[in-house]
Amino acid sequence: MPVDPQTLAALQDKYLVLHEFVRAAKNRLDANIWDYLVGATETEATMRRNRMGIDALAFRPRVLRDVSEIDTSSTLFGKKVRLPVLLAPVGGLEFMAVGANGAVTAGEGASAFGVPIMLSSVSKPGLEEVAAAATGMKIYQLYVRGDAASVEDSIQRAKAHGYDAFCLTVDTAIYSRRERDIARRFAKPWRATATGEAQRYQAALNWDDVKRIKDRHPDMPLILKGIGTGEDALIACQHGVEVVYVSNHGGRQLDAGRGSIEVLPEVVQAVAGRAKVWVDGGFSRGTDIVKALCLGAECVGLGRLYCYALAADGAAGVVRLLEVLENEFRSALGLLGVTSVGQLGPSFVAPSTPTNLPHVHSAFPLLRLDDSGY
Repeated sequence: MPVDPQTLAALQDKYLVLHEFVRAAKNRLDANIWDYLVGATETEATMRRNRMGIDALAFRPRVLRDVSEIDTSSTLFGKKVRLPVLLAPVGGLEFMAVGANGAVTAGEGASAFGVPIMLSSVSKPGLEEVAAAATGMKIYQLYVRGDAASVEDSIQRAKAHGYDAFCLTVDTAIYSRRERDIARRFAKPWRATATGEAQRYQAALNWDDVKRIKDRHPDMPLILKGIGTGEDALIACQHGVEVVYVSNHGGRQLDAGRGSIEVLPEVVQAVAGRAKVWVDGGFSRGTDIVKALCLGAECVGLGRLYCYALAADGAAGVVRLLEVLENEFRSALGLLGVTSVGQLGPSFVAPSTPTNLPHVHSAFPLLRLDDSGY
C-alpha cells in the first residue's frame, strides 16, 4: 500500500529534528520492546564504541566551491537510490510498527522514499508479503535455522520474489547475553526458533557454505553481514562475495568489540576494490553517513534510527525520518564543498576529540527521555 500523502503531509511539522522520533517511539513502545531496541550486550561497550568512533572523526571542509546544486543520490547494484542508506535487518519489527504490520510497513516506507530495505528472516510478515509491499530495492537476510536444503529454499524464494540480493549474517554463531532483556526476564517471541538444534545450524555456518551458495547462485549478489576484520574481508573476496558488510550487530553480539567505523578502513584496504563495502553500527545523523562514505563505504545501514520512526508513525514516519536525514546529509555535503557522494574521500575527515560521552543516543544531545538519556 502506498504511503498516504495526506498522512505524510501531517508529519511535516510534527517532526523537524531526528530526536523527536526517538521521544515519540519511547512514548508508544512497550517497555520490554524499548529495552530490546536500545540495548546491547553485557557492558554495552561495543555499542558505545560505535558512537565514540563516529564522534572521534571531524571534518576538513573545503570552501569557495560551487555547491548550488547538490545530488544526494547513489547507485547500488546498478540501481539509483535517493540516499546511500538502507534499512538494516531488525528482528521483531512486528512488535514495533504502528498497526503491527511490521516488515511490510517498513518496506512500504523504504520504497516510498527510495532506499532499499534488508528484510530480516526473523521479522514478520515474511519474505513473500514484504516483496508484495516493497516496490523498490529489497534484500533478504537469513539467519540459518536449517540445513543446506533449507538455505537453498530461502534463496530460491528470494529470487522468485524479486529480491535484489541475498545476505547471510555471520556474527551470530552464539546468541549473546543482552542483559537488559535478561534482567527483565523478557523472552523475545521471534527467538522461538533460534534455540537448540536450530541455533546449531547458525553456529556451524562456515566458508564452505559461502562457497556452495556462490557456486550455485553466481547471478545472485551475496552479502556477508557481520565482518569485523580485514582478514575475513579478504577471505570473503576470495569467495567472490559482492558486498562485505561491516557490522557488530549494533553492539548486540560480541561485547568489548571495536566500533564499526574503526573497522571500516582496514576492511576497505583489504577489499581493495574487489567488492563493495557497506557498514552499520550507531549511524544516526547525516554527518555520520558522510563520514562512513569518506572512509570508503558505499552504503550505510540504519537500524535503531528507522525503528523509532516506524514505532512513532509507521510507513509515513519512516519516510519523514528519511526526509529529515536527507536534509542533514545535503547540508553536510554542501558545507564540505562537494556536490555528490562520488566526490567524498578520506581527505575530508581527520581524527579529533569526541565532545559527547558515548551512549545509544549521544547523537542527540537535546534529547531528554529520563535522567539516563535512554
